[in-house]
Amino acid sequence: MTTTIAKLADHVGKEATIQGWMYNKRGNGKLYFLQLRDGSGTTQGVVVAAEVDKETAENAEKLTAESSVKVTGTVNKHPKQEGVYELQVTKIEIVQLCTEEYPIAKKDHGIDFLLDHRHLWLRSSRQWAIQRVRNTIINATFEYLNQEGFIKIDAPILTPNACEGTTELFEIDYFEENKAYLTQSGQLYIEAAIFSVGKCFDFGPVFRAEKSKTRRHLTEFWMMDAEAAFADHEDNMKTQEGLICHIVEKVLEKNMAELKILERNTEPLTKVKAPFIRKTHEEVVKELREMGSDIGEMDDLGGDDETNYTKKFDKPIFVEKYPSPVKAFYMKRDPKDPRRVLCSDLLAPEGYGEIIGGSQREDDYDTLLQRIKDHNLPLDAFQWYLDLRRFGSVPHSGFGYGLERIVTWICGLEHVRESIPFPRTIYRLTP
Repeated sequence: MTTTIAKLADHVGKEATIQGWMYNKRGNGKLYFLQLRDGSGTTQGVVVAAEVDKETAENAEKLTAESSVKVTGTVNKHPKQEGVYELQVTKIEIVQLCTEEYPIAKKDHGIDFLLDHRHLWLRSSRQWAIQRVRNTIINATFEYLNQEGFIKIDAPILTPNACEGTTELFEIDYFEENKAYLTQSGQLYIEAAIFSVGKCFDFGPVFRAEKSKTRRHLTEFWMMDAEAAFADHEDNMKTQEGLICHIVEKVLEKNMAELKILERNTEPLTKVKAPFIRKTHEEVVKELREMGSDIGEMDDLGGDDETNYTKKFDKPIFVEKYPSPVKAFYMKRDPKDPRRVLCSDLLAPEGYGEIIGGSQREDDYDTLLQRIKDHNLPLDAFQWYLDLRRFGSVPHSGFGYGLERIVTWICGLEHVRESIPFPRTIYRLTP
C-alpha cells in the first residue's frame, strides 16, 4: 500500500510504500540507513543487504543525495525514539538517480549562496519546517476570521492610487490614459466591500518599492487586510487580539515538531494569551527616552525602538493613539486629543516589533475630503473612496497584518527573508 511518512503509524507491522527523496545515507555493503523525506515528514529506511534481492542491494549502494525513490518495506516502531517509525526495506525503485553532486552540501554556506539556490534550499529540514508553520498561520487566519463572521473578498492588485499616500510604488506603464500601480494594500477596496457584506478580509501579495534594507522588509510580501462595519477602535483591537491568540494556539497544536527543528523556544509562545499589554504612543515614547532613545514626542517608532522596546515583554503589545502626522490620511482622529488618531500597532515580543497595523477609519465625508487635500493626494483617484462616505457611511475599523513578519516571530527567525518561499528584495529577483 502506498502511503505517506506522516501516516506510517497507521501501518505498523504491515508492508507500505513511500515515494520521495533520499537526503542522506549511512552504511556499507552490508547495512544501509537511508534518510528519506516525502514532504509530509522524514523517516529512516533500513536495508540489510543479505535480506533483500540483488537489485535492491545495488540500488541502496548507488543512491545519491536527492535521488527520487519509491521504497517498500515493513513499518516498525523505532527501537529508541518514541513516536518515530521506520521501514525495514524490502524493495527500492529509483525514479531518478542524481549523477551530479548536490550543490548544498553538509557544510556552512553563505546566505547569498543559499538564496541563489533557494529552489533547492527549500528542501532542507529548516526551510520545510518554516513553510509548514506558515501554512498553519494562513489556515488559522481563515478559520478565525470565518468563525467571527468575516468573508473573503479579493482586492485588485492593479490600482490607480496609493493606499497610504506614499510615492514609493511600482508604476505600471500599460493603461493609455491613467497610471497604474502594483498594490501596497487591499484595504481601501475591502472598506468598500463592508457596505455589502458587513465584515470581510482579503489575503494576497502586495508590493512596496521603498529601498529598505532592514531585516523586516521585503519588496513583495503577503498581507491580510480585514475590515468591519459598525466597529470602533476597541472592537478592532479585540479582533486582532483574538486572531493572534488563535494563530499561536494552532501552531503550538500542530507544529511542535517543526518548532523543534527550528530550535524555537516555545515558552514565550505559550504566554501569548489575552489580554495583551496596552500602551499609548505617549507612554512608549517616555519609556524609550528613559531607555536612552532620542525619539521625539511626535515621532513614529523606528525599527530599533521597536526592537529594544519589545525585548522587555513576553506577550504582544498594543501601542495606540499615534500622532496624526505620522499615520495615514484615512485614520480617524481621537476626539479626546485631535493631535492623535484612533489607531494601534501590535508589536510582537522578543524584539520582533510590528506585526499588525490598524485603526478606526474616518467616516465623515467632509473630514476625509480635507485629509486627502492635506496629503496632496489626487482627488480624482479617490472619488470612489469618498463615495463610501456619501452613501450610507457608518463607523468602521480595520487592520492589516504582514504574514512574513508573523512567520518570522513565531518561528524565531533572524531575518524575514526565510519566511517566504522565494524572497524578493531590492537586491534579489531570482530564482
